[in-house]
Amino acid sequence: MATQKKSTQMKEDKNKNFALPRENYLFLAAGCAIIVLGFVLMIGGGNEDPTIFNADEMFSFRRITLAPIIVVAGFIFVGYAIMRKPKQDK
Repeated sequence: MATQKKSTQMKEDKNKNFALPRENYLFLAAGCAIIVLGFVLMIGGGNEDPTIFNADEMFSFRRITLAPIIVVAGFIFVGYAIMRKPKQDK
């Protein structure tokens, strides 16, 4: 009986000793989703026929400007999520 209580208490103690609070992990997940979105926006621009090159499709605003800005914003958001201090409840 005592070993069951110990193992349950150890599991609870492990859950309390995360490096960051739960909110920070949610912010980290959101930042990773933003980064993935930026990389998804970079996809494309290829052509099935290798002899044809469409510069307008390859070097579009979305791939050259918008997607890298979103990726950098995602990395900044992840940095914020790591550095964010939790609110102190009193």
